[in-house]
Amino acid sequence: MNFEGLDPGLAEFSPAMHSTLDPVLDAHLNPSLLQNVELDPEGVALEALPVQESVHIMEGVYSELHSVVAEVGVPVSVSHFDLHEEMLWVGSHGGHATSFFGPALERYSSFQVNGSDDIRQIQSLENGILFLTKNNLKYVARGGLIIFDYLLDESEDLHSLLLTDNNTLLVGGLQNHILELDLNTVQETQKYAVETPGVTIMRQTNRFFFCGHTSGKVSLRDLRSFKVEHEFDAFSGSLSDFDVHGNLLAACGFSSRLTGLACDRFLKVYDLRMMRAITPLQVHVDPAFLRFIPTYTSRLAIISQSGQCQFCEPTGLANPADIFHVNPVGPLLMTFDVSASKQALAFGDSEGCVHLWTDSPEPSFNPYSRETEFALPCLVDSLPPLDWSQDLLPLSLIPVPLTTDTLLSDWPAANSAPAPRRAPPVDAEILRTMKKVGFIGYAPNPRTRLRNQIPYRLKESDHEFDNLSQVTESPTGREEEPLHTVSKKYRKVTIKYSKLGLEDFDFKHYNKTLFAGLEPHIPNAYCNCMIQVLYFLEPVRCLIQNHLCQKEFCLACELGFLFHMLDLSRGDPCQGSNFLRAFRTIPEASALGLILADSDEASGKGSLARLIQRWNRFILTQLHQDMQELEVPQAYRGAGGSSFCSSGDSIIGQLFSCEMENCSLCRCGSETVRASSTLLFTLSYPEGSICDKTGKNYEFAQVLKRSICLEQNTQAWCDNCEKYQPTIQTRNIRHLPDILVINCEVNSSKEADFWRLQAEVAFKIAVKKIGGEMKSKEFALADRKELRSSEGFLCCSSIEELKNVWLPFSIRMKMTKNKGLDVCNWTDEHEVQWGPARAEEEHGVYVYDLMATVVHILDSRTGGSLVAHIKVGETYHQRKEGVTHQQWYLFNDFLIEPIDKYEAVQFDMNWKVPAILYYVKRNLNSRYNLNIKNPIEASVLLAEASLARKQRKTHTTFIPLMLNEMPQVGDLVGLDAEFVTLNEEEAELRSDGTKSTIKPSQMSVARITCVRGQGPNEGIPFIDDYISTQEQVVDYLTQYSGIKPGDLDAKISSKHLTTLKSTYLKLRFLIDIGVKFVGHGLQKDFRVINLMVPKDQVLDTVYLFHMPRKRMISLRFLAWYFLDLKIQGETHDSIEDARTALQLYRKYLELSKNGTEPESFHKVLKGLYEKGRKMDWRVPEPESQTSPKRSALVPSLFTLVSVILSPDRCSCLLLSAGTVSCPPFQCSVPRTERWLLKSALPCPLPDLDLLRVYRRCY
Repeated sequence: MNFEGLDPGLAEFSPAMHSTLDPVLDAHLNPSLLQNVELDPEGVALEALPVQESVHIMEGVYSELHSVVAEVGVPVSVSHFDLHEEMLWVGSHGGHATSFFGPALERYSSFQVNGSDDIRQIQSLENGILFLTKNNLKYVARGGLIIFDYLLDESEDLHSLLLTDNNTLLVGGLQNHILELDLNTVQETQKYAVETPGVTIMRQTNRFFFCGHTSGKVSLRDLRSFKVEHEFDAFSGSLSDFDVHGNLLAACGFSSRLTGLACDRFLKVYDLRMMRAITPLQVHVDPAFLRFIPTYTSRLAIISQSGQCQFCEPTGLANPADIFHVNPVGPLLMTFDVSASKQALAFGDSEGCVHLWTDSPEPSFNPYSRETEFALPCLVDSLPPLDWSQDLLPLSLIPVPLTTDTLLSDWPAANSAPAPRRAPPVDAEILRTMKKVGFIGYAPNPRTRLRNQIPYRLKESDHEFDNLSQVTESPTGREEEPLHTVSKKYRKVTIKYSKLGLEDFDFKHYNKTLFAGLEPHIPNAYCNCMIQVLYFLEPVRCLIQNHLCQKEFCLACELGFLFHMLDLSRGDPCQGSNFLRAFRTIPEASALGLILADSDEASGKGSLARLIQRWNRFILTQLHQDMQELEVPQAYRGAGGSSFCSSGDSIIGQLFSCEMENCSLCRCGSETVRASSTLLFTLSYPEGSICDKTGKNYEFAQVLKRSICLEQNTQAWCDNCEKYQPTIQTRNIRHLPDILVINCEVNSSKEADFWRLQAEVAFKIAVKKIGGEMKSKEFALADRKELRSSEGFLCCSSIEELKNVWLPFSIRMKMTKNKGLDVCNWTDEHEVQWGPARAEEEHGVYVYDLMATVVHILDSRTGGSLVAHIKVGETYHQRKEGVTHQQWYLFNDFLIEPIDKYEAVQFDMNWKVPAILYYVKRNLNSRYNLNIKNPIEASVLLAEASLARKQRKTHTTFIPLMLNEMPQVGDLVGLDAEFVTLNEEEAELRSDGTKSTIKPSQMSVARITCVRGQGPNEGIPFIDDYISTQEQVVDYLTQYSGIKPGDLDAKISSKHLTTLKSTYLKLRFLIDIGVKFVGHGLQKDFRVINLMVPKDQVLDTVYLFHMPRKRMISLRFLAWYFLDLKIQGETHDSIEDARTALQLYRKYLELSKNGTEPESFHKVLKGLYEKGRKMDWRVPEPESQTSPKRSALVPSLFTLVSVILSPDRCSCLLLSAGTVSCPPFQCSVPRTERWLLKSALPCPLPDLDLLRVYRRCY
């Protein structure tokens, strides 16, 4: 065993520290405990034995400081560092307790706790010490006075105690229960049954109680109910010790062997977040005790009974050099404890000696210890009395320091400046030998410094820290005043809100195209640019819209709905609120750190480049999982199937998946090959090239090939060697994807310098092409020629366009016969030389064209943003503009602007950093069936079950549509929605007293109602859904919405509760079928619901009864003025509002003669506005004034009908002026149910005898 790393001072101690000790042994102990110890028959006092004075303690390395004898020849059974004072307590097998003060281990107190049983555990409290023996719990003051002595049943065999709070104690042992004691009343308050008896160790965190059992199991119990939440079967024999820190649990114990129990040298380590075991930790000692010592890292101290101690990380590999040896007097170590400050370790051996090991010459046991009370000594006046009446009395007799110098506390603040401690640079040797696996680097420790210590030098010059390789928000480092200027179109765009919200904001100023932008004010809208990239991939756009499943929060479904809105929009911005709502509910997104707080998003905290790259990987994986169960093999018409399908294929897998063979070659010659697939690649830059400033030329294709066919050296498990070995891992490509996605990983100044350097080299090559190297400013306009470079740039009108360009527009990939891959930049020169058709004539040769680049804009004024350059294809221009061409566009949220193609690949690393690249195979659209088949069927409008448990006991407020009532094109549907507030509005008050809205309130739809607009059942609602929400509601807006707390809770709600997706599908079906929606203020309703409705399908009474440049009129006032109706009395009701809007539309058609007499209707509007001004737009109370107009309007007749359905009948309600009957119609679905129907039946007063028939089948 290697002991080279130990303190040389340890060799000064002899194995037998105490050669002359009293041979008297306790009568209850085994005499064999003294067989290896030589004792002096003359005896020795029980005072602490001195150690050599020249003990050298190296800072940061544990070494022995003192050793004392607690009780001669009696084994130490337990040790405990006092949590309140600088004291160490030890208990013996003879029931004796001894305390020592300070690191010098001066004896403080010593007393007998129990006359026959050993002390099994000690716990320090504020006023005293708790001692646990076999069946006794004693509370003793630190001086030895007994506070209480609690005797338990003689059948109890106690081993462990746990202080849960200041006054509650848990006591466990070999019995099948755990006792809870109240320390104030000294009484048993609770007895918890234990399924597995033998609780010998107990620990506690803020999540669980941990109980270690003699059977080798560790159970995790609830803090309140003490019920078992989880259980780890750690060892097959018995448990020796365990400890918990953070999210890790480590345990040591014994395993069953043929010859009995054997100490297991594998520590079991468990992750408490996933509740499963991780890789066991093999140590080089026989572990008997272990503790976490979390100083700089979560390291473990593992102690064997023979005195060996090893430090290691719980998730790393144990190093034999980290072992030191404790020299016990007896043959065995019996106990081990760690101080609260982690500066001191205490060991007790089988001969009654206590050994104190520390990592500093003057350790402290606690971070904040209180002062210890000592016995008052005999006070003797040592100073002579002073007579103040004598003027000649020398002042030097007064023991006060005198100085003529200025005190340090008088130092002026103007002459001092704070100098924060900065992190030193990483050792150059570590950087040179580092091997990277993904984003993690591994390097051997050069051992030039002590473990976990960094020298603290105050006089280092500041410039030594200016070139640190630290990953910052900006890959180029942090600059207080950047010299570069961000182009205006690349800056972060914001919406300026007015009193009307977004209605008067000019989006056309930012977007003069017919493509739709995305609004940025929604939480986590940083992914807008990536949503646009996915939308403009034609196969993704079409095939995602064909997906529909029953999952409530399905990102594929929500993305399809959002794509449908982008298809319908004619330049108006859309918002992805429903998609982001579903995104926030996915646990994986939160675990990956993709859910940003509003403050972090507004301030730009965190690296947006790394964030969008993680989001890119997440969304592809999530869409692949969501669509795996969808059977769409007919959508792919390409030759040859992908083996990716065998493991559950999806459209995303067919488009993005790259099949690979991962080969792992051990140095023993064993080779392991396994197949896998990936949806994207990460650029891996050449080693050493990042720091190379010589200007070596690397083509992008070279770097891409190195990233795809990655080769690296790493530690991996070898089945042949049966251990972790250095292996060479290589990656071979079996099948190339149709869409190549690349994360650039430009996260530090090194990668940014590499891009900058390669762009400069490419620019020099381009300059040499036209007759020599010269600066761009020397080119006259007449000298600008067409440039053809090997990087794939052609026909640029200005040499300036080639600056900061390294990325090619096309790349060519070829699969070789030996599973190799050839990658090269494909230029326009190759197109001319080889022809556009020859590229794919040869089998396995593919040409990829750049389709999109996502870049991170570094702007210190706004915190940065993400934008996308997208090459919009012919199909999109054909649908939107009726032309056939391709064009590059800049997408910056709702700002959309056409750009030159060179602008898409120009990256000025000072402010424009590449993050994600998308390359697409040529003729990709021809490989897939791009027909969009609307997956929403008419069945969504039929009856559905409510999520609310109590809904069946209450009144139903709507009658679903029958098959013969399905709406047709042009049918009227009255609609109204109610909302609740999720986030309050953020506004600021200007100096002139006006209010400016910074961020509007975030609303969520809570109730949606649709009523029939024609037919015999006109005015009867067929949808009245309350929307269940999992997000926290800030304000229910009960006065305006009628929604009360509890209405949206499935456990207590009495409403017809559904999911937002279910109701959304109903509205989408109505929109797709071509109905016309009638309502009041529908623009806001559709915006919050996140629906895009064509303008010719919206009949909004807000605008029907509105004069230009006049105020909008409320529904309540319109109903009073035209219909003689008093609505919205206490709260709003969506059924009443939707029905009133329908009646207003009928009144509009009546007054305007179906729109043929606008002049007469204009006079009606003038009278309306004059009356409104006189009434101050308030509806009068019933006794004050009646409506100015009384027209032959339809009153509301509310009828409550209760029908008992027989098992073999359906309900057929015949409602008239006073008639209710149910004819015997056979029903195909027998069911017994009580149906309570409450609805409003609009029928004219003269026609009360008109028969209404409503049929409802269960």
